[in-house]
Parts: sequence; structure tokens; C-alpha cells
Amino acid sequence: MGSHRRTAPSSGPERGTALALGLLSVAATALGAVPATAAPQEDTRAEVDRLHHEAEKATEAYNAADERADALRQEIADAQDAIARKQQRVNTMREALGSLAGSQYRSGGLDPALALLLSEDPEDYLRKASVLDRIGVHRTAELKRLRGTLRSLSQDRAEAAKRLGALERSRKAAATHKRTVEKKLAEARRMLAALPAGERAAWNRASRSGRTDLLGPGGAPASGRAAAAVAAARSALGRPYVWGANGPAGFDCSGLTQWAYAQAGVALPRTSQAQRNAGRQVPLSEARPGDLVLYRSDASHVAMYMGDGQVIHAPYPGAPVRYDPVGMMPVSSVTRV
Repeated sequence: MGSHRRTAPSSGPERGTALALGLLSVAATALGAVPATAAPQEDTRAEVDRLHHEAEKATEAYNAADERADALRQEIADAQDAIARKQQRVNTMREALGSLAGSQYRSGGLDPALALLLSEDPEDYLRKASVLDRIGVHRTAELKRLRGTLRSLSQDRAEAAKRLGALERSRKAAATHKRTVEKKLAEARRMLAALPAGERAAWNRASRSGRTDLLGPGGAPASGRAAAAVAAARSALGRPYVWGANGPAGFDCSGLTQWAYAQAGVALPRTSQAQRNAGRQVPLSEARPGDLVLYRSDASHVAMYMGDGQVIHAPYPGAPVRYDPVGMMPVSSVTRV
């Protein structure tokens, strides 16, 4: 809903008079804007449409959060593998340095000059001292490597902790969107159930109407992979709408198009907004079978064009995957994958 700027209210009786006049003016405007023949059922149908739209937006937000959570889970698994490998290297380095330290301690307990004077074989002592010097140089290099590995390990652990935090936030966001979807869909079902049977039928007919005169001849799919995706989408006809699902038993709108193209070996993003940018934009008049048709300015719904002015899509809960006219809703863009 848009926001409206209001001026500071006056005080006293003038404020009450102005407020009363304002309310009357608003009421008169509202009465003038609504036709006298408008029925409550029309308002109900419009409200159901609005609830379905908002639920669809929340569904796509849920899909985005869920996709992010999946990616984070994989990143965390990879990071944990890297941390385990580095920890093993650290353990090995520490063991090697421990052996060197013990050797030096056993050989270097006396002052070097005194040890040389007391040695029965000075030449043998000097040879050993030379070896110990080389061990000391090696030990210093090993210590540097150990310190570097420990720093890297600490950074990896901090990054993994950040990812775990992001994963938890993504999970919470998905749960919030899930509750939003469930609430709006439950309200839409309640309102539809309250309509007389004839009104429900009228709403269903209205939801399947649309213009097709803006389309060209359609023709064949743009590519072999588009043809394979079209065949997959047709095979899904009649399967239920399940929000947050991407097949094969049920689908939401972007789940259907993602699944259909996956059968053609093409990986599409999970959300309708991301699918809008998954290929080249073409005019609606040049749409061909397999093209993705995005609806509404927020691209909250997606369908697959089939030719002859028809699309296949997963509409909303209670309506299975089906054909509908391409102009059933305002088209925002067409994407050729």
C-alpha cells in the first residue's frame, strides 16, 4: 500500500469540523467510485486474486531463501572438509616438530663450548653440531609453515561460522515466508468456499481468460532443448499445485518450469524472478514454444509458452498444472532460454 503525506492537524472545534468534512468527502468519493450494481461477490473475487498474488510473491521469496539455504549447506560441507584436512596437516606438523624438539633437547643440554671441551672425539661432536644446526633451520621453516596453516585454519573456521549464521537467517526467512503463504492461502480458500457455486465458477472462468491477439504465429520451439522442455511440461499436465515444490509429483509455478528444463539438461534458477534473466528477452509477439512467459511487474508468476496463444503453468493451490491463455494476466516479459 502506498503512503500518503498528511498535514499537521488543527486543534479545537475547527479540527473536528475539518475532520468530519474530510470523512464525508472520502465517503462520497468512495461511493461515487463504486458502481451501484457492484456485488459483494465481485469484491470477494478481487480479494481472492489479491491473496493469491501475495501468496505467490511469498512463495517465490520462500523458494529464494530455500535455494540460498541449500547453497550454504553445500558451502559449509566443503568448508568443513577443508578444515578437517588442514587440521590433519597441523597435527602432522606438530608431531614432526615434537620429534625435532626432543632430539635437540637430548643433544643440546650443555653449553656448546663446554660440550666441545669434554668431548672424547671433537671431530664427531662438530659433525653432530652441524647436523643440529641444519635441524634448527629446518625446524624454523616448519614452525613458519605451522603458524601459516594455523592462521588459515582460524580464518576458515571464522568463515564457516559466518556461513552457519547466514544459514540460520535463511532458514528463519524461509519459515516466515512459509507462514505468510499458508495464512494467505487459507484466507483465499475460506473466501472462495463462502461464494455461491455459480460465483466460484465465474471466478474460475475469469482466471482463465485473456487476450491472444498480440501473438504472432508461434511456430516450432526455438531449439531442441526447448522442444524437450515443452514435452516435459506437457507430461506434467494434471499434477497438483504444491507451493515450494519443483516436481515431479507436484509443482509451484517456477518449480514446473525449472523441472521441465531440467529434463532437457538445462539448469534454471529456482525463482520466477531469476528465471526472467535466464536467457534472452524477446517480444511477446515473437514468442515460440518453450519460451518462459513472466507475469506482473514483479515477475511473481511464470508459465511456459506452448504455441497457439496457450501456456502451461501451475496456477495456484487447488488448480492442477494446465493450459491457459497466454494473456490470463499482465505479461511483463518473455525469456528465451
